[in-house]
Amino acid sequence: MDVQKYIASGILELYVAGILSDKENLEIANYAKEYPEIQTEIEAIEASILLLSKKASPGSKHSFKSIMDRINSEVKVIPINNKRGTPISTYVGWAASVLLAIGIFWMYQQNQELKSDIQVVEQQNNNLEQQIADSDSSLEKTTELLNSIRDKNISVIPLGGQDISPSSYAKAYWNKENNKVFIDAKGLPEPPEGFVYQVWSLKLSPLTPTSMGLLENFEMDENKIFALNNPNESEAFGITLEPAGGSKSPNLEQLYTLGVVSAS
Repeated sequence: MDVQKYIASGILELYVAGILSDKENLEIANYAKEYPEIQTEIEAIEASILLLSKKASPGSKHSFKSIMDRINSEVKVIPINNKRGTPISTYVGWAASVLLAIGIFWMYQQNQELKSDIQVVEQQNNNLEQQIADSDSSLEKTTELLNSIRDKNISVIPLGGQDISPSSYAKAYWNKENNKVFIDAKGLPEPPEGFVYQVWSLKLSPLTPTSMGLLENFEMDENKIFALNNPNESEAFGITLEPAGGSKSPNLEQLYTLGVVSAS
């Protein structure tokens, strides 16, 4: 047997591509065992296909079997009689199969990247829509708040800083008609971690404090204005610093601001 002529016939490329009959595959497998040159050529052809696939799809992991399965499932090749066919046509058919398979891999990757880009754009659009919605909502709340504190029935009570923080200040906007108090706490420092400001309605004689609520999420609130319910007959308002969750009675050593309601 002329081994070099057999190798040059192109039959080994068809064998590697997996498009020969069972009888032909068995014949070549036996030749490969008998002639080391044939086995070496088969391995070289397999290595060439793997190298081409890596260049066409860098970073991806493909086994030789998966590549050939894709070629065989996605490319139809007309079998050529290995003993009578023309070697050139055999090589052309095999090369076209490999190139087409590589093209399919490339198109698949491009499609996946396009899908990923579309998802990123959609997420950016969703974020922008949410920001616009939040902005509109914030504007509505600000307008509503301004209208509320400008109401003619509002009483404004300045709250001055106390011994623990003389530079602190706040204002209470009290609407007795709807039992609402708006606390402008812009003049208070941010509370330390684990603590919260608590607002108290005070009766002065005897001193009787009633909690109106907490100034929660203080650091997150940009305008530092908080709406609280106040059904009490308040004579003064005070703000203390309390442990997170608030207290049943005020810690007067942590009294930050205090203001007395005018008698008018």
